[in-house]
Amino acid sequence: MSKLLKILRRSLLGLLALAAAGAGAAFAYLQQPKFDAPLPAAQAAAFAQSPNYAGGEFRNQVPSPLYTGPRQSRVESLWRFLTADGEGLRPAAPLPAVKTDLRALDPAQDVVVWLGHSSFFVQLAGRRILIDPVFSIDAAPIPGVNRAFDGTSVYRAEDVPEIDQLLITHDHWDHLDHPTVTVLEPKVRQVLAPLGVGGYFERWGYARAKIREADWYSTVQAAPGLTIHVLPARHFSGRLLERNKTLWAGYAIEANGRRLFFSGDSGFGPHFGEIAQRIGGGFDLVVTDNGQYNERWAHVHMTPEEAFRAAQILGAKAWLPAHVGKFRLARHAWDEPFERALAASAGQSEIRLATPRIGEPLRLGDAQQSFERWWQAPQG
Repeated sequence: MSKLLKILRRSLLGLLALAAAGAGAAFAYLQQPKFDAPLPAAQAAAFAQSPNYAGGEFRNQVPSPLYTGPRQSRVESLWRFLTADGEGLRPAAPLPAVKTDLRALDPAQDVVVWLGHSSFFVQLAGRRILIDPVFSIDAAPIPGVNRAFDGTSVYRAEDVPEIDQLLITHDHWDHLDHPTVTVLEPKVRQVLAPLGVGGYFERWGYARAKIREADWYSTVQAAPGLTIHVLPARHFSGRLLERNKTLWAGYAIEANGRRLFFSGDSGFGPHFGEIAQRIGGGFDLVVTDNGQYNERWAHVHMTPEEAFRAAQILGAKAWLPAHVGKFRLARHAWDEPFERALAASAGQSEIRLATPRIGEPLRLGDAQQSFERWWQAPQG
């Protein structure tokens, strides 16, 4: 019996040693800067002046529980994401993309270049604006969990010219990428972000003078002739365990007689009508959250049909569906958002559907520009 007890003791000690080693490795991994909290808790007291902050967290304008339908724990939700299996969740072959030289664009030409998912390069009135750049292969805290589709990672930070305004909509991993923004720092003149998000940049080496944070319905005169409105979205924030300690937002950009709208991640809600009422509709281009929808997240992401309805409410002349085409966060087929967007906008002439390939410039003011249904190309 004593021999058996010794064996059991050694086995238990071995398991404890393995557990301790695993815990130590996990702790060390979590010390990387990408896991930094946005700001010291003491600074959050300044948010109390925001009408969108209560009870120690930011809130949506209308009740928006994160999960809808049957209740699931975070662990169960993560497990379902990691083990999702189904036909067409990822493309069977590399996606077609072009690599426009962003440095060589004519400064006099107003263009929007989709860089994949929710990343955009905007050139407007000679100013260069970068929105939610994610040039990493992975858009998740753990490598390999949310890897970019083959063919979509055509741009890197070194391909980007000097940036007048870097806009961040919120702090999720597929919108705020630590490796990307740290490499971009020497090229960025100014960062504009929702309340609290600037704290990440300060911790990651940006001078405070470069960072501007704003609440919903703030209007920023970013440069002579360039106006940026920070606008409501219906979403949430948080990069690890804490949630809603920073704000989330969309943006309207006005310059050179043109008006652009970028929803950021957002569920459908009354804020679209309120935006149209408060700052006016009639946007030359509306870019909306159009992918990664799920019946479990009905309040915080839009279906393509809801995204098109939002574009209608905002008086869009052209509509570009975003949050698609590079990363998989939901269980729908990768190309389903494009097909549903096509169907939702069919049979009407008021709004032009714009579906450029990654890297293909959309020329603002060119109503005759057309785009191929590139996602329908044979796969594999």
